[in-house]
Amino acid sequence: MDTPALQQIVVNALEDIKARDIEVIDTARHTPLFDRIVVASAESGRQTRALAQNVQDKVKAAGGEVISVEGQETGEWVLVDLGSIVVHIMQPAVRSYYKLEELWSTAPAARRPAAAAAAGQ
Repeated sequence: MDTPALQQIVVNALEDIKARDIEVIDTARHTPLFDRIVVASAESGRQTRALAQNVQDKVKAAGGEVISVEGQETGEWVLVDLGSIVVHIMQPAVRSYYKLEELWSTAPAARRPAAAAAAGQ
């Protein structure tokens, strides 16, 4: 299955169960391991697990393959590895702590020289 089709299946599956703040990040230029990261928020462990299960079910129904799933036990952060796409479903506190969008952002972060930062400027 090609990446754009798989991405659409994933986003639709997340929207079906009311995921919030769905973001798709193109990582093809940053790593050879996968082409996209999809990050979404869920309000509870129950919803996080339900979203991950729905993604798995929809991908399998479309003939895709689920490589692995991690984090379903706690439900704070569930990762669904689909090969070319890695789906991160997180509760808001976890998402704001790890800031995956910033980590994989293509825009450079604002930078200050180390001496200015140490001086508190």
